[in-house]
Amino acid sequence: MKRKILSVILATTMLATMLVGCGSSTATTEEAAAPKTEEAAPAAEEAAPVEEAAEEVAEEVAEAAGCEGVDGLNIGICIYKFDDNFMTLYREELKSYLEAGGATVTVMDGKNDQAEQTNQIQNFITEGVDILIVNLVQSSAAQQITDQCAKAEIPVVFINREPADEEKDRWASEGIMATYVGADARQSGTYQGEIVNALPDKGDINGDGTVAYVMVVGDPENVDAQYRTEFSVKAVEASGMTVKKLDEQRGDWDQAKGQEIVANALTAYGDEIEVVFCNNDAMALGAKQAIEAAGRTVGTDIYLLGVDALTEALENVISGTITGTVFNDHIGQSHAAAEAAAAFAAGETLDTLIGVDYIKVTKDNAQEILDIIQ
Repeated sequence: MKRKILSVILATTMLATMLVGCGSSTATTEEAAAPKTEEAAPAAEEAAPVEEAAEEVAEEVAEAAGCEGVDGLNIGICIYKFDDNFMTLYREELKSYLEAGGATVTVMDGKNDQAEQTNQIQNFITEGVDILIVNLVQSSAAQQITDQCAKAEIPVVFINREPADEEKDRWASEGIMATYVGADARQSGTYQGEIVNALPDKGDINGDGTVAYVMVVGDPENVDAQYRTEFSVKAVEASGMTVKKLDEQRGDWDQAKGQEIVANALTAYGDEIEVVFCNNDAMALGAKQAIEAAGRTVGTDIYLLGVDALTEALENVISGTITGTVFNDHIGQSHAAAEAAAAFAAGETLDTLIGVDYIKVTKDNAQEILDIIQ
């Protein structure tokens, strides 16, 4: 499975400007599962000149009008909930790419209810869809859903929420037609920490040798949230800084909850808070509201990090009201998922993990990312 278009474009462009360590994600379970603790992100391939990259962009985008190999397929897509900002971008791009390739596509809203989503999957199986693409409500439901699809001989492509390594290993050992397409959340957490490390004071605003932080967690049961939480802090520690966790609360990927959590933390800890890590941009945007309401200034007396590179978050990075984010490549991931579906339909055997890189985003390159996704 070749690397996705936007990931190549962005990696090349960023490398040609300011990115260091935005490397190539692997497409094998063994390599992708290797922890990135005290190491920087994987080493990058040599970058092509910006002018050549721009020409390649035009050519590859023209070629990517629709997914090849899906013409005539009936594809069912299950999204964990429609009112998630990132998954809205993802599902719209996925549906468009598949339909442009000639597939019939039905997309269902799981409404953040695993029982609801399981019923939707059972209905798709009864209808006899050719392929299922599933963004799980709960990662722990992967085995049950995989077994249902395997029994019906329907390949399944999991997206965005990664099943456990043990489950992916089972697919390989039992010859199950299943794969996971997504980015390695350890990389996104590492990139958040590296953004802090690159600041002039390394996040230590008061100069006491310790980075005091608040962590806003998406969902503690979600592997992406777990890795982003863990590896953002590990990256700061790897720079030689001492860290101090002041607060860690569950925000359910929600902007209003992000605002509430950070507002409460600012009341409890005041000026002691130097860095606020959020597992996604929606919660970071809520945190920004709380920070401003408390009279604090991002970039001066507090730092704020998110993940996803939503348009509003990028605009705030450009203006300096969010310190940085990490681009979660919904275009590259959705295209990779569509092409995995096409490969399964053609009878191909796929790796259990198809990786798409994250990209570190600061004020230096936020406008470039914004220009590409708009």
